[in-house]
Amino acid sequence: MAFASTPTLTVGGAPRVNLLPRAVVERRERAVLLRKWGWGLVAVLAAVALGTAGVSMLLTAASVRLATANVHTTELLSQVATLQPVNQKLQLEAELADFRTQAMATDLKWADVLQIVKDALPADVGISEYSLAPGGLALTDDPATEAGATGRVHFISPTPTDFVALIRDVRQLPGVLDADGWATTLSGDTYDYELRVTFDQTVYTGAYAAEAEQ
Repeated sequence: MAFASTPTLTVGGAPRVNLLPRAVVERRERAVLLRKWGWGLVAVLAAVALGTAGVSMLLTAASVRLATANVHTTELLSQVATLQPVNQKLQLEAELADFRTQAMATDLKWADVLQIVKDALPADVGISEYSLAPGGLALTDDPATEAGATGRVHFISPTPTDFVALIRDVRQLPGVLDADGWATTLSGDTYDYELRVTFDQTVYTGAYAAEAEQ
């Protein structure tokens, strides 16, 4: 008759006893700690070296870009210096054009100005002479409100003419600001009428102003 073996419960293993002296254990622990600190220091030094190398590369690249930019700037300054005479000539040309525009702003075509008055004259009345002078520069945006040319115009006629009616007709003409009779004389068989007239600035040609705008 066989009997089953009774299982045994083993708690823990075989007892272990550290017979090394405490000084040896501490020395080993210090050695392990020193190795850990050594590897940590090596890692830190490696990181610092890599960081320094990266910064050096960035500084080198920045220095190269700065040198390239300085060379480009020098080239541009050299080009600007060579173009300086051209710029001065262009500036002088612009100043002269502006001066001419100001000086010739009152440019007139006297034939066109006199034609304005001729349109109101009777068939037997003609212009014998005139004395007109340009007005000032434009002060507003409406040239029809500013004086453009003023002076006297002499009419001659072989027969008496209704000078008052003629003055009224001239006042209604486009480009005329004001008109008034000044004197009437008889020289032999010819009647002479002197008219004071003021034209507005629409009689200016504006040719030089148009050139300046272009």
